[in-house]
Amino acid sequence: MKIVLPLRQHVGGPCKPIVQMGSEVKKGQLIAVPEGLGANIHSSVYGKVALVDENSITIEAHEEQPDEFVKLSDSDDYIELIKEAGIVGAGGAGFPAHIKFSADLSSGGMVIANAAECEPILNHNTLLMEENPEIVVKGLMYAMEITKASEGIIAIKKIHMKAAMAMAKACKDIKNINVKFLPNMYPAGDERVIVREMTGVELKPGQLPLEANAVVANVETLKNISRAIDDRRPVITKDITVGGRVESAKTGEVFLDVPMGAPISQYIEKCGGFVKPYGEIVLGGPFTGKKGSEDSPVTKTLGGILVAMPFPSHVKKVGIIACECGAQEERLREIAESMGAVVVAEKKCKRMTDDGRGRYRCDLPGTCPGQAETVLYLKKHGAETVITGTCED
Repeated sequence: MKIVLPLRQHVGGPCKPIVQMGSEVKKGQLIAVPEGLGANIHSSVYGKVALVDENSITIEAHEEQPDEFVKLSDSDDYIELIKEAGIVGAGGAGFPAHIKFSADLSSGGMVIANAAECEPILNHNTLLMEENPEIVVKGLMYAMEITKASEGIIAIKKIHMKAAMAMAKACKDIKNINVKFLPNMYPAGDERVIVREMTGVELKPGQLPLEANAVVANVETLKNISRAIDDRRPVITKDITVGGRVESAKTGEVFLDVPMGAPISQYIEKCGGFVKPYGEIVLGGPFTGKKGSEDSPVTKTLGGILVAMPFPSHVKKVGIIACECGAQEERLREIAESMGAVVVAEKKCKRMTDDGRGRYRCDLPGTCPGQAETVLYLKKHGAETVITGTCED
């Protein structure tokens, strides 16, 4: 099996390879380092480096794969271990965790575990909490210790009651960690929604949770922190959900601890293969996922492998409405073209505002406005129908 490890699996620039073609590598071995903002990348297998280029490192995995891995250093500095392990936001954001957890929350701040399992179909975070809540709670405790936070919150939807009960049981003897419920809505897992629901603070577009004296971390990120500190284990695996038009996973089949860089086709095959007819392979969730292929590799931020229905044929002129919480212009144009349609006009949802850095963000995530004015604008510019990425409409 060939393992392909992209050199950019995080916010920031691509990493610099520190191995060469033909090199023998071990599981857990450091193979690429950031130049500036980024996160270390480690081999997820024992094997031989088959290719190094500007985008990725390809490793030909050996048939025999021992469980042992190259461990992190013996440092007592938790932030250094998180950095060394190459931990990033596993929920999809990919922000380097050693920077996020360098925050000082000593003035009554909190660390919030994002247990929302935000997008439909995905359920790997939920299964992690049901089967191993202790590792998430341990990671949360480490995060609180590092940041000097006085409170820990596990933010979860009521519909995931089995996972919520498992988490509550795991932290019942820890007086400053509590389970609190999020509304059953999309996008409940958005950081600003979590902060709003857990603290009552309404963050403006562009503001970070730190403005509310909080840090938010996905539960799998906390799992990776626990492993880095307790087991000296770098990030070499990922939890994923496979769903959609595959034989055994129409409601979402979970694979925990998938080797980083493995081809997603392997996990489609583990689900019995495709159900025909099928369309796109979507990497991520239904709302914010991107088009992939069978050769796409598992990365630090990949959560979902979703096989869609074929696009219907639609040759009309379309207008598109983009949204931060769903598909934006580039993705909506891609969908329209796949249907055979022609995009004649585009508009952002009217809640989208410039955050001051040139990025458009929703000013009130989870509360969609009416789109009549926007639709009339698109119609005026020749649109016969609308494709929208908004989260509720």
